[in-house]
Amino acid sequence: MKREVFFINLVTAGKNKFKISRQGKMQTECHLYLTPALAEKLEQDCIQQLVAAASLPGLVGPVLAMPDVHTGFGLPIGGIMAMDGTEGLVSAGAVGMDINCGVRLLQTSIDYKELTDKQLKQIMKNILDRVPVGLGKARPYKGAMASINKKIFRKGARALVEAGYGRWDDLDNTEEKGAFSLADPRALSKKALSRSDQLGTLGSGNHFIELGYVEQVFNSQAAGKMNLQQGKLTILIHTGSRGFGHQICTDFSSSMVQDAARYKIDLPNKGLAAVPIESPEGQKYLQAMGCAVNFAFANRQLIAHLVREAVGEALHEVPHRLGLNQVYDVAHNIAKFEEHKKKRVLIHRKGATRALPPDDPLNPPAYKKTGQPAIIPGSMGTGSYVTIARKKAAETYFSVNHGAGRVLSRSQAKKQISKNDFDRQMGDVQYNIRDYRKIVDEAPGAYKDIDDVINTLADIDITEKVCRLKPLATIKG
Repeated sequence: MKREVFFINLVTAGKNKFKISRQGKMQTECHLYLTPALAEKLEQDCIQQLVAAASLPGLVGPVLAMPDVHTGFGLPIGGIMAMDGTEGLVSAGAVGMDINCGVRLLQTSIDYKELTDKQLKQIMKNILDRVPVGLGKARPYKGAMASINKKIFRKGARALVEAGYGRWDDLDNTEEKGAFSLADPRALSKKALSRSDQLGTLGSGNHFIELGYVEQVFNSQAAGKMNLQQGKLTILIHTGSRGFGHQICTDFSSSMVQDAARYKIDLPNKGLAAVPIESPEGQKYLQAMGCAVNFAFANRQLIAHLVREAVGEALHEVPHRLGLNQVYDVAHNIAKFEEHKKKRVLIHRKGATRALPPDDPLNPPAYKKTGQPAIIPGSMGTGSYVTIARKKAAETYFSVNHGAGRVLSRSQAKKQISKNDFDRQMGDVQYNIRDYRKIVDEAPGAYKDIDDVINTLADIDITEKVCRLKPLATIKG
């Protein structure tokens, strides 16, 4: 499993598209969706990881990299691979540590210009009073959630809605309707179960709750279907399965190394440890992963409910009179069985978003004609986008990027971004952390330009921009 290090050049394969041809042990090509400027900044470690992923047996079609791609563990963040649904492999590292890290968007009928600074600060305070933020924080209301916690492993967000935490149409506007069907808690380790006490918590790192507004509308018809109006307040909730999902990935990434050896699978590296999908170990991982997927959907469901309460209390209004309807909720780190080119495949999306085009039968009822919203947050202080897929997205397994993508590692950001840099990059955007050094690794300067990243796919008709969101305030751990 010794790592081969060699320099690889990208070959132009069309506008905003590059490829790596099959070479060495590669079973398939790699296709990278990048502008020339983004390609120049791509680190060789990331390219090596794509080549390694393309060396796994059982792949169907090319390994893909989205415009936000950057080095990760195993498969790069922003990487996508499709495995034969029967004869292929499943890899915990190709799904990622934060299983179903994802983002949920709420719209409102609130004109952001009529929102006073005092009201904005009160909303932030009310959210922080309800939602624990930061590394390792457990929920403060364990008693109230104890009975629900056992249900969410199988039922996901539905368990919360049934208990009164949310609205029924939230489920229609959630990927998988908020419940992954393969989940089975019998596949969970005792240690993973012990870390399932963080429901309703935000976490740290790149997780956030952002108050912003619709800055620009590009497609008025699609924006209308999503109830997104220019100048209206929006709320983004970005978090995942917390320590629970992390433990599941840790458990299976470790065991898959030994299991792969027994199945005589030649692994390119430990980060891409994988086992046959149809093996007992492969099925067990999918069942455990499904529990984490459902935990994450439920986590965002509960936080959305608490955010609605916080906004209503701050503005002295019943939440539903303020809108606060769910536009959509998408998963970023997940493996799912899908049909592509009339073939059943297991799609691994790591730091990538599923985006269904118009008239796809899997679209929720509200978005049959427009296509499912793809919610793509940028960095705090810059902006985010809502896009929809075009028919050409078939070549990306109906996938788009999940964010802006890092250009500086966390350690590099801490060394290179000064207090003056941070203040300049954040501008007027409010944030809840007093000491900038605690969140400087999340500064806008640590990320790619979100406009460049979004335009990479929009300019080649894979996606269409619906609207751009501009931040007013961000809550981080």
